[in-house]
Amino acid sequence: MIGKERRGSRALRLAFVGILVICAGFPIYWMLNTGLSENSELYGEGQSWFPHLERIGNLGDFLEGIPILKWLMNSSIIAFGITLLSLVFSVFAAYALSRFRFRGKGVAGFLLFVTQMMPEALLIVPLYALFTSLGLLNNLFGLVLAHTAFVMPVATFILKAAIDKVPYEIEESARVDGAKRMGVISLVVFPLILPSVAAAAVMSFFDGWNEFLFANTFISDPSLWPASVGLASFIGQFVTPINGVMLSALAFSIPAIVFFLLMQRQIVAGLSAGSVKG
Repeated sequence: MIGKERRGSRALRLAFVGILVICAGFPIYWMLNTGLSENSELYGEGQSWFPHLERIGNLGDFLEGIPILKWLMNSSIIAFGITLLSLVFSVFAAYALSRFRFRGKGVAGFLLFVTQMMPEALLIVPLYALFTSLGLLNNLFGLVLAHTAFVMPVATFILKAAIDKVPYEIEESARVDGAKRMGVISLVVFPLILPSVAAAAVMSFFDGWNEFLFANTFISDPSLWPASVGLASFIGQFVTPINGVMLSALAFSIPAIVFFLLMQRQIVAGLSAGSVKG
């Protein structure tokens, strides 16, 4: 009897997980289906529920005049640049706020918090003037710097909460063994807060991957557009190629999904870790 109840409970869980997978994967499936549909199907006779896989060979003709790979590469440079730069700065800032006592510590934390109260659109004009004087217009590094300023404070608070849970005795033992401060941070503290670092990395990556506002303002060279701006350029005054937009959106979504799947184990570990044992 108990075995039947367990099997029934397991079947219900599997069915529930299957429903969640279908709901999460259906938008991706429908983007592929729409991308492989003709305009006559989309606007006339009706779209089929099953994609026309035999039309995949025609994608090369459609993408021949669209630099989607270049746009994706630009988005990758921006996203990974923001992730790397924000994590480097936030690790040291979080360690300083967590371990050191100095005058103005509360003010520094408050100023980091205040940066999240300022909308990005409010800073477009002063940033445009600053980028013009520094020669950062049509420069991907300028986008990395601008978004790092917005992402780093959030990542700092995430990592500070994780460092606060690391027993200070572990660091003292490392210092007694002759480890320098940088060695303590990189070899002792950093591995212990790796799940929180992964969570901050995912947040930073998606902030850079979805970048649109600054890129649309500061980048006028189409070869330097990220994929988000490139997708927006498909919208025409009279005609918008829905199938092309969906195919490009699918190509834009896949790298972000893959990145999240690669990092999800660390994120789950960070959410489930209640404390760090010394």
